[in-house]
Amino acid sequence: MASAAAPIYWLGKDTLRVSAKLFAENRRRLCQGLKAAGAPPSAVVLLQGGEQKQRYCTDTDQLFRQESFFHWMFGVTEGDCFGAVEVETEKSILFVPKLPESYATWMGEIYPKEHFKEKYAIDVVHYTTDITEALTSMNPAVLLTLRGLNTDSGSICREASFDGISGFQVNNAILHPVIVECRVTKSDMELEVMRYTNRISSEAHKLIMKTVKPGQKEYEMESLFQHYCYTKGGMRHTSYTCICGSGNNSSILHYGHAGAPNDKTIEDGDMCLFDLGGEYYCYASDITCSFPANGKFTKDQRDIYEAVLKASRAVLAAIKPGVKWADMHLLADRVHLEELLKLGLVKGKVEDMMEVRLGAVFMPHGLGHLLGCDVHDVGGYPEGMERSSTAGLKSLRMGRVVEERMVLTVEPGIYFIDHLLDQALADPAQSCFLNSPVLARFRRFGGVRIEDDIAVTSSGMELLTCVPRGVDEIEAFMADSEKTLSPLVSSQEL
Repeated sequence: MASAAAPIYWLGKDTLRVSAKLFAENRRRLCQGLKAAGAPPSAVVLLQGGEQKQRYCTDTDQLFRQESFFHWMFGVTEGDCFGAVEVETEKSILFVPKLPESYATWMGEIYPKEHFKEKYAIDVVHYTTDITEALTSMNPAVLLTLRGLNTDSGSICREASFDGISGFQVNNAILHPVIVECRVTKSDMELEVMRYTNRISSEAHKLIMKTVKPGQKEYEMESLFQHYCYTKGGMRHTSYTCICGSGNNSSILHYGHAGAPNDKTIEDGDMCLFDLGGEYYCYASDITCSFPANGKFTKDQRDIYEAVLKASRAVLAAIKPGVKWADMHLLADRVHLEELLKLGLVKGKVEDMMEVRLGAVFMPHGLGHLLGCDVHDVGGYPEGMERSSTAGLKSLRMGRVVEERMVLTVEPGIYFIDHLLDQALADPAQSCFLNSPVLARFRRFGGVRIEDDIAVTSSGMELLTCVPRGVDEIEAFMADSEKTLSPLVSSQEL
């Protein structure tokens, strides 16, 4: 059940209004899935939300972001909560912390339980101190708790626990596969939020393309992206650590980490690979733009960029429900090798190169992944599905067949990574296809990645990302200082 009222999440100005109906719909979908999976009629789903934590042993709070499963079900922004749903009736219950009086001095107003009921359109609200008593009064046949493997991180998701849970019958096997499947495909309201995150993030990427100049630091572009997304889109969080690679750093797949914090000076002639995505209300975007720092492609930069763009567009044209995601990866590999053959970087028959997985030398990562409340969203490998052990495909974050309403990234790339080239040159099975003298010219070139977010439709896909992509389009856009960014999305309610 859900309240007749439909409160909204809104950060004012032109930011998107998101109705609490989105989460009521998610709970409804979950309950339907659990009933189909044979959950007992009086079962109760119990999730534990994220905890507010301090930095190491200090009293400095880390910036809180809600745990993704909990957010998907309840849309609650506060930490240290629990949530429950009766499977049969879909009645929702939220448990919030009972705060001490001192909270009002340091942190602000202490709201009554009714505040959270109205804010999130929840049926009943209790304090977390009353969780045992409240659940006992519901007389559940079983508590369904969340335990399962995240196939990207290798970590087990956190299972709800509280003092007194031992007094209940608990099943931690039913919930995980069902809720993961629910998150794999998006509702209309979820898709609208993800269109918004893409619009804002696309505009931020375009601002960077207008602004970047040799002599700037990579982190200046990171800062500009975050500033735009927050000031124009209300995005306090990015979806992942910002990647702002220039020159050879554009060949480092997850550049931008603490050991390499986007701190290089961008040089004239550098290729830039900026992988940046803003997050709104815990829904992600993930976009990569590659372009020359000075706004003009060299012949080599143009050739590699257009090879990647051709692979990208081949995949976008082929995407539809029923195709295997692994086949889309292999399609990108094939196009890359065909184009590298034309450029003289490789030699021989493409079919033979595919047999020895030569494409993985130039694109060691997977073609893309599911996107949602996490940038690498859950469900890429359902229970029982094995990951490939072959080069390239073993890094593919989804092994399943494409379905309508999936949101996916399509991110082919060609990189010149020294140790991978050295390994291939030392391997007789692969070295016979490599043109060493031409390859030598591309050492320190870096890499090119083109990453778009798409929503799968009944007959193909909807492109959510909107940035300049063609070489001529990029050069004209970067050169035209008078050209303004497109208007921001108007405020609207889902």
